[in-house]
Amino acid sequence: MNHEAKKIYPVYPCVPCGKDFDFMGSFQMKAHLSRRYLFSASHRLHSDAMSDEENHSTYGKCNNPYGHGHNYTVEVTVSGQVDRQTGMVCNLADLDAFIETQVLARFGHENLNTLREFAQEVPTTENLCIQIYEIVQRGFHFAHLERVRLEETMMNSFEYAGREA
Repeated sequence: MNHEAKKIYPVYPCVPCGKDFDFMGSFQMKAHLSRRYLFSASHRLHSDAMSDEENHSTYGKCNNPYGHGHNYTVEVTVSGQVDRQTGMVCNLADLDAFIETQVLARFGHENLNTLREFAQEVPTTENLCIQIYEIVQRGFHFAHLERVRLEETMMNSFEYAGREA
């Protein structure tokens, strides 16, 4: 992942049309790239701050003492200018390598309840989605992170786009 940072050209607004042009007179194009990844993990939805009855009432079958697993699909969407030379927002190999080492290796085939990320919070898919977003936000610098979407089942998915979204 030792690619040079993209060259940033000065951008000048066109007063009549309001579009941005670079110093060469070309439109600046922001594009989005979404990439999907699969991993499996287990969890138990249980809060120590609630009674057993409250946990069962809140989480239902997901409060099973033995936990349960999911085959998750995580979709990461990044954006940026389309590079003139490569024609890409970012190199897919960089994104794939980052997600593999920082997300899939961390959460794949794990009991989420045993991980430090969930020592103080319930490992709901909403919280897992936020954790993944924050990992990518902190560590992937080849494009701007737009959002993370996490599918837990065919019927349930969660999306997080940061605190300011």
